Parts: sequence; C-alpha cells; structure tokens
Amino acid sequence: MKKHTIAVIVNDQPGVLQRVSGLFGRRGFNIESITVGSSEEAGLSRMVIVTTGDDHTLEQVTKQLYKLIDVIKVVDLSSNPMVARELALIKVSAEPASRPEILGVVETFRAAVVDIGTHSLIVQVVGDTEKIDAMVELLKPYGIRELSRTGATALNRGNSK
Repeated sequence: MKKHTIAVIVNDQPGVLQRVSGLFGRRGFNIESITVGSSEEAGLSRMVIVTTGDDHTLEQVTKQLYKLIDVIKVVDLSSNPMVARELALIKVSAEPASRPEILGVVETFRAAVVDIGTHSLIVQVVGDTEKIDAMVELLKPYGIRELSRTGATALNRGNSK
C-alpha cells in the first residue's frame, strides 16, 4: 500500500465536497486527509486528498472522480516531486517551571507560541506530516490538552503544472 496525494480541481458549488467524499466511501477507499480551498482561478476550488492504495486503486479513483460533473481536473501530485505541508495547533499544559523546556522544543521545530495562558501554551507548527507527528510526541509528556490539525495541502515543485 502506497500513500497517494491527489489534487482535484472542482467547480466551487454546494455539495461537491460531499459527492467527492461519498465516492471514496462507496468504493471503500479511505481518505487520510482532505483539505479544500480556493484555487488560482475564480469559481474553482482545489481539493488535496491523501489516500492509500496501489496504483490500480489510484487509477480507479481517478476514473470515478472524472465521472462527477463538477470535477474539472485530477492530478496525482505524489507521482512527481511535491511540497506538502500541514498545520497543527497544540494546547499543552505549561506550568511556569516547565515552560523553558517546552520553549526549547518549540524553538527546535521552528514552531511558534501563539497564545499563553496561566497554565497552558498554544503552539503552532507547520511542516510535513512526520514533523508534526514528532512534535506531538515530544510534547505528550507535558500533557497535551487539545490538538487541532489540518490535512495536507500540496503543490508540485518547480515549473510543472
């Protein structure tokens, strides 16, 4: 099983996300993450979907996506060099005595403290999935109170379109 990151350019219409995610569910394909937002062209949105499967599975997903009326283009981003990023906000217990250690972890990961409370900090970290996972693991001993994480968003590197 291989991880695939695909970009789906769709008409910016109500219900498109539901139809795309429904297609995955009906076919028994799992969505590991999905992000949706405006694209470079007015009236179109870009969905970045991370899923796992073999090449045949990806081919089937692509064919099924093209059958949906609002799907304009499907691109397998993972077939070429790409840049992928996630964002996480992590609220960690931070008593005054433990803050210097936590700030050391934050600095090492080039993350940022975006909120300070009397007994907690909210840390923002941006990076690939592995970086986010590593930071979460290092902050667990301090006590993670809340965690909010986006899915991956990605583009192909260089001049490719």
